[in-house]
Amino acid sequence: MEAAGNSQFTKMTQKPVASLVLSLAVPTIISMLVTAVYNTADTFFVSQIGTSASAAVGIVFSVMAIIQAVGFTLGMGCGSLISRMLGAKDSASASMYGSTSFFTSLVLGSLLAAAGILCIEPLVYLLGATETIYPYAKDYITYILLGAPLMCGSYVMNNILRSEGKAAFSMIGLTAGGFINIALDPLFIFTFNLGTKGAAIATLISQSISFSILLSFFLRKKSIVRLSIRFVSKIVRDYYDIIKTGLPSFIRQGLASAAAVFLNISASAFGDASVAAVSIVARIIMFVSAIMIGLGQGFVPVSGYNYGAMLYSRVKRAFFFTVMCGTVFLSVSAVLIFIAAPLILSVFRNDPEVISLGTSVLRFQCLALPLHAFVIASNMLMQSTGQAWKATFLSSTRQGLFFIPLILILPVFFGIEGIKTAQLFADLAAFMTALPFLVFFLKKMNS
Repeated sequence: MEAAGNSQFTKMTQKPVASLVLSLAVPTIISMLVTAVYNTADTFFVSQIGTSASAAVGIVFSVMAIIQAVGFTLGMGCGSLISRMLGAKDSASASMYGSTSFFTSLVLGSLLAAAGILCIEPLVYLLGATETIYPYAKDYITYILLGAPLMCGSYVMNNILRSEGKAAFSMIGLTAGGFINIALDPLFIFTFNLGTKGAAIATLISQSISFSILLSFFLRKKSIVRLSIRFVSKIVRDYYDIIKTGLPSFIRQGLASAAAVFLNISASAFGDASVAAVSIVARIIMFVSAIMIGLGQGFVPVSGYNYGAMLYSRVKRAFFFTVMCGTVFLSVSAVLIFIAAPLILSVFRNDPEVISLGTSVLRFQCLALPLHAFVIASNMLMQSTGQAWKATFLSSTRQGLFFIPLILILPVFFGIEGIKTAQLFADLAAFMTALPFLVFFLKKMNS
């Protein structure tokens, strides 16, 4: 095991950063794409039922974002610590952080599931459901909540494997479950006539399969980190370090969930078609952003390992390479999506009102899409190098500090135009905020 750890250390600290980032990013991007595809598949198949059913998936998406927030907080928190521990050749501490995060995720996921199911009716209305959307949303959310412990545990195991530089293993777990979800969606929704409930059951089954595959890598000792209840920390400081390091992920995902709720509430004032339109746009942007996030997660272990080994020049080279690749990809994507926006919307819901509003919302978001590369990479740089509070602040800007106030204020003065443009202005403000933080940190590493 020590030889395997030394071999991985050599790879992470000596291999050229461009090829290293890409070798870790490609499997991660595939994983993110498959996840985005099966999330988008739910939207696609459920949209065939009706506009209210389509809106219901968007309503429940904010709950999935909360579950993801818990999983990503513990997963990214322990992942950053694990990368730095392995960079410092401390595998015992790495296993402690991994085990503590994994078992904590199962407990918190179970608590989320219990609380959500007990309060399901007020929860669905709180998320922005109308009377017509409510029945579909309730059917969908029930099974999503049942899968919360498995989803949280899977996110932690994914991040542990990525933090070791073994992104291919995490890809196998995610893609297997994702393809099964896509195959089961039409079977359960239409063949078994289960509607939105069928889409949620398909997601639950796929999450169970992903969880089992990921856990098998640890049980078969394919990883450097060991998962065992014996390694779970009894020291409060260790939990604090994990949560503090992972807090940017919680803020980012939690605010994304809150932003989705406020967006749904604002859009519901203009009818179910408006909720469906913004929900579909959110899935489309999520699909494109998944590739950038996957690229960023290929960068994170490279950054953590080399920062832990005090190889700061490699950290900077990896960062700028990630930003360059991400900007090129997102720029091309923005142009293509801008041109094809009505066609893309019509694939999900052939409703003239949904297509018209969705096209405007999507095109406005395309204008700022290339800036996501810089914002995401800057946030991941701070998080992977232990700059927890700076990373937390930056992760709160886009959806929290800027978007939520804008989505509450702009529609009051500008009506539906405020809903169309709120995200664009939030993205521009987030970019301008991240820029001085990055300049200061890079100067600090030079000193």
